[in-house]
Amino acid sequence: MRIGIDLGGTKTEIVVLEERGVSLFRHREVTPAQDYEAILETVARLVALAESSVGPAQSIGIATPGAISPRSGVLKNSNTLALNDKPLDRDLAHRLRRPVRLENDANCLALSEAIDGAATQAGVVFGVIIGTGVGGGIVVDRRLLAGRNRIAGEWGHNPLPWAREDELAGRRCYCGKTGCIETFLSGAGLAHDYRSRTGKPYSAQEVSSAASRGDGEARACMEIYTDRLARSLASVVNLLDPDAVVLGGGLSNIAELYAELPRRMAHYAFSDGLDTAVVPALHGDSSGVRGAARLWN
Repeated sequence: MRIGIDLGGTKTEIVVLEERGVSLFRHREVTPAQDYEAILETVARLVALAESSVGPAQSIGIATPGAISPRSGVLKNSNTLALNDKPLDRDLAHRLRRPVRLENDANCLALSEAIDGAATQAGVVFGVIIGTGVGGGIVVDRRLLAGRNRIAGEWGHNPLPWAREDELAGRRCYCGKTGCIETFLSGAGLAHDYRSRTGKPYSAQEVSSAASRGDGEARACMEIYTDRLARSLASVVNLLDPDAVVLGGGLSNIAELYAELPRRMAHYAFSDGLDTAVVPALHGDSSGVRGAARLWN
């Protein structure tokens, strides 16, 4: 049995998988995202709960926003800011009294979907998270490609491609730069666009629902959101040319995206045609936690 933990900015989920991928135990709680010690305690308590329910596990893998820097040995690039500059893997190994493997949450999503999810037949998979943040992970022949600096797939912190005049100024990103893809394509980015048009403090999900009901301003927001997503993914296709793009995260549940994205991506990609599959994550918001459990495979 292998334990996977998805340490998200909003929720922390634990799963226990047996060797064929069957879930034996699953539980989730709200993440105490502002308190590092409380995060460590939450993870330790969830592991104890899981093992008291189904028995001792062979391994523990953890998905988290950001990655351990190969230079400093501490977490970098997390939009859960309390985790940054902390030796998260070592602190958790000490708290749990055993080794752990830790990977970026988008890497874990991509691994999960490549092994037994929506992209099992794909050689090269680009896994995407569009939700609280915008992440990406690359899997080649069912093996993670983390990169020398452990930032492979981090498309969300490139500038928005083919930016229009009204997009050039951009907004400040938590990473310290301006105009990152994440500021446009995260849930907060979509909500900001709608609030700028209407003054209404809708969430991203509420904007999508309003668009489906015929709200003109919400539909306009979704139109530009889809085009920005297509531009951004087309730039990834130009560089990586994956067999499949798998979308996860809260905004991946917008069904209309899958009808529009292939056509729009084809318009921007450097090709005379595009047959890259764009599909939702088969395991939904549990892809990350399942991928974390697979880190010891």
